[in-house]
Amino acid sequence: MSNIGNFKRVGREVVYKGKILEFCQDEIQTSKGHHVTWDFLNHKGAAAIVPVMDDGKILMVKQWRNVVNRVSLEIPAGAKDTVEEPTLECATRELEEETGYKPGRMEFLHTIVPAVAYSGEIIDIYVAFDLQKSHQNFDEDEDIELVAYTIEELIEKVMSNEIQDVKTMAAILAYYYKYCNK
Repeated sequence: MSNIGNFKRVGREVVYKGKILEFCQDEIQTSKGHHVTWDFLNHKGAAAIVPVMDDGKILMVKQWRNVVNRVSLEIPAGAKDTVEEPTLECATRELEEETGYKPGRMEFLHTIVPAVAYSGEIIDIYVAFDLQKSHQNFDEDEDIELVAYTIEELIEKVMSNEIQDVKTMAAILAYYYKYCNK
């Protein structure tokens, strides 16, 4: 019989608290009784959206990302304001802030854990339909360009490595499988 799941966190120390992340060191008791220290990034969670235009194209955002030091092509997304905020509320807010559209209808698509080995970030992904023009309201650190693509163009961008953002890759592939691959 396997003991693979018999790990237990017995302690957590917050080493650094930033704007959206806490860097923690967790004390873990392994299945064999050893005590080890694991790094953990605590995150309050996020939501992302696949915004589908009336013509079937998907609205994407281009924005500069510090981690890769370049512009990245992504679906709209953002962190929850609080741990308790429902992700549907977060997704609706972020869609309007980043794209200037309100959804007429939202459907849950998928949940992802982008870095399961060391981060507590969990992202719920939604699909937005019946988009209604509103206005963008960027955060002070955002500068976004909107572009629209067909699902086939986006699949090609994933497969050619032009899109590397994991939430965007997962969302595009899940959207294609659920809505287009009939």
